[in-house]
Amino acid sequence: MNPIISAVTVLGGTGILSAALLYIVARKFKVKEDPRIDDVEKMLPGANCGGCGFSGCRDFATNCVNSGSLEGKRCPVGGDSTMNAIGEYLGLKAEAGKPKVAVLKCNGSCMVRKHTSHYDGPRSCAIERIIYAGETDCAYGCLGCGDCVNACMFDAIKLDEETGIPTFDDEKCTACGACVEACPGNIIELRNKGPKNRRVYVACSNHDKGAEAMKECKAACIGCGKCAKVCPFDAITITDNLAYIDDEKCRLCRKCVDACPVHCIKAVNFPEKPAVKEEVVC
Repeated sequence: MNPIISAVTVLGGTGILSAALLYIVARKFKVKEDPRIDDVEKMLPGANCGGCGFSGCRDFATNCVNSGSLEGKRCPVGGDSTMNAIGEYLGLKAEAGKPKVAVLKCNGSCMVRKHTSHYDGPRSCAIERIIYAGETDCAYGCLGCGDCVNACMFDAIKLDEETGIPTFDDEKCTACGACVEACPGNIIELRNKGPKNRRVYVACSNHDKGAEAMKECKAACIGCGKCAKVCPFDAITITDNLAYIDDEKCRLCRKCVDACPVHCIKAVNFPEKPAVKEEVVC
């Protein structure tokens, strides 16, 4: 027999035998997947942002189906409507979640925080944070390189050219948490969006003592505790010279906003208070 034909025959036979063995093994050890996983995945927005705590939409759908419960599970992009649809399809109860939004715990714009050095390197907060504290004397504030902007998949964050710090679009933000993970200074937080999109929070992350903090930034929290004293709901704590407002306890009375001597507490989307009329004494 021609050696070439023999070689081709042997190789062909080996290939066919290997394919047959692989087919048998695949059939024997095939993992049957619940077809409902595909259906649930189709109900999800497909952002694969990881804001739900899972690696992606497929992983989230698999967990919803296999665990037999939706407790503690929420798709931040799809919101309650998506979770209700999944719950109805699987015959499970979906928990109503409070909508959240990202906020910047820093109000250190270039108007209140002097630049004392110049960073001449790659425009990356992560890299700059490794090299040194930043271009200002405040080691806790926003570096303004835009890592959060690059991490956001929903175009919800923009760097304000005038202030040098990012702004967040409440309508576009899905609270996926990508910006929180991207920020090396841990100054971005997911907070309750609040009724009528109103919320109150401390826009500062400075832990230095009052006098030192004020030298670093005119809008820094000085830890004076005046906000905590006037809060009727025990929603404010002072830890390591910095105030923090618990958004679960806060009832949006805004007494803390008026009490803060450095105006580092932000009240968002509230109507302007009516001006107090001065009495004229004749």
